[in-house]
Amino acid sequence: MNHSIYSADRSTHLKVVVVALVAGITVAGLGISARLGGAEDGYTQTARVIKAGKPVMVTTSGETAIR
Repeated sequence: MNHSIYSADRSTHLKVVVVALVAGITVAGLGISARLGGAEDGYTQTARVIKAGKPVMVTTSGETAIR
């Protein structure tokens, strides 16, 4: 068994690519199925409106800034 990817032969590189591709498809499939399953349970996102309040001035010192 060759433990270096630099000196590995063609079949070893092909195995690495196939394993990475299968793992990527599996992760993507699980993510899509989890996302589609959550929409039926009522966990959909709703838009919230945030209104601006009074303006605030942030300083780095402990002194009060007067404008």
